Formats: sequence, C-alpha cells, structure tokens
Amino acid sequence: MTKSSDIEEGKVEGEETSVKESFWTSPESVLLLQKVFAELVGTYFVLFIGGGSVAVNKKYGSVSFPGISLCWGLVVMAMIYSVGHISGAHFNPAVTLTFAIFRRFPYKQVPFYMAAQVLGSILGSATLVLIFDSQIVHFFGTTPIETATQSFCLEIVITLILMFVISGVATDSRAIGNMAGLAVGGTICMNVFMAGPVSGASMNPARTLGPALIFRIYHGIWAYMIGPFIGAILGGFAYNMIRRTDKPLRELTKSESFIRSFVC
Repeated sequence: MTKSSDIEEGKVEGEETSVKESFWTSPESVLLLQKVFAELVGTYFVLFIGGGSVAVNKKYGSVSFPGISLCWGLVVMAMIYSVGHISGAHFNPAVTLTFAIFRRFPYKQVPFYMAAQVLGSILGSATLVLIFDSQIVHFFGTTPIETATQSFCLEIVITLILMFVISGVATDSRAIGNMAGLAVGGTICMNVFMAGPVSGASMNPARTLGPALIFRIYHGIWAYMIGPFIGAILGGFAYNMIRRTDKPLRELTKSESFIRSFVC
C-alpha cells in the first residue's frame, strides 16, 4: 500500500519536473513577462510623447518649451496610472536599481527591467525618426549645453529630487497612493522647466541612450549614464533617513539598527 507521504513526494517531484520543462509558462515567469512588457510599452510611450514634443517643436516650432515640459510630466503621469499596478511603472534604470538597493525590488528582475526600458526607448526613438523623417537638427536626445560636468552635477540633483518624491509616494504606506502619478509627473515637469535648457533634464539613462543610439550622437553621454544613477541612489537614501519608524530612538541609535534603518 502506498503511503500518503510517497504520493505527496511524487507530486512534488512531478511538479518540479513540470516547472523545469516549462519555465516560461510558470505563473511567476508569466507575471515577470507581463511586468517587463509593461515597462517596455510604458517607456516606449514616454519616449514617443516626450521626445516627440521636442522633435515637433524643433521641426515645426509649435509646441514651445513650457509645452515640452508639460508633455514629459503628463505622459509619465498617464503611464503610472496605466501600468503602475502591473510593473510599478519605473521606466528608468536608475529608479529600478535604487529600488533594488533599498530592498523594494528583487535584484533578479533588475536586468529584465533595464533591458525593457532601453529597448522601449530605442523603439520609441526609431518610431519618431520614421514618422517625422528627423534629421540631426531635430535631435530629441539630451546633450550638455555648456560643459558635461555641469550637466552631470545637474542630473545628479534633479534625479535626487525625483527619486526622493518617488520614494515618498511609492514606498511609504502613509502616503496617498492614488496621488503618486500626479506627484511624480509634476516633479518631472518641474525639473524639465528648471534644468531642460541646461542639460536637457534627462533623469533617466534609458531616455538619453535611445535617441543617442538612433542618431549616433554621444557628446557628453557619460554625464547621463552616471549622473542619474548617483542622484537616484542619493534620493532613495535621503528619504530613508527621514522615514518614520515605530522603533524607539534608543534602538535606532544602536549601530546595527541605525544602519538598517537607512536601507530597509
């Protein structure tokens, strides 16, 4: 007579074999594919509308700089409300990495998200070039207006502000969750208004990399590949410093607990 434990063991072994044979159809993997696709589509739309506003303004002069700022903020806000409940609406490798560093996102999914974000940016940029037959004079990427160092420093600060806001509305349970899209979109709009004329206000390595690859314009690109990562990490760290906790102050000031309070 077969023991129930043997039957259960056989089921477990069968399930393990099934998962190994059909990894990409397992629930976890299907969910990951949905998240990655949402990031790709979301980043595509962000680049198409935001970059498109720049391209249209350069070609036809009908959008204006305030209009460009609003386009960037509004499209990010729309995408947050559209796919935020699916993928978290990162659309930005610097945001994804920062979430992982502060234990708000699994490290194993970071490469998939980053690949989707870069691919979405490339596809969005390529679509704009095909539709508008864009030339180099219609370049909608980001390059330093003066020095790369100046843009590098500016990108750090404005990305710090962006990640600080994201951390507040997306990772703190006390925040009003349905206001996240408005808060993040408004912050992007504000940053573009302030820094757009100087650095282009990228705040996003994928946003810069897509147009750069399509147009093959890489002037000062290092500032946009490094600056946003530094700024995002600093922004996440800054918010975690002020995040309220139920632990008593004497416990937080102990070395081990004090350190954990910044990264948890």
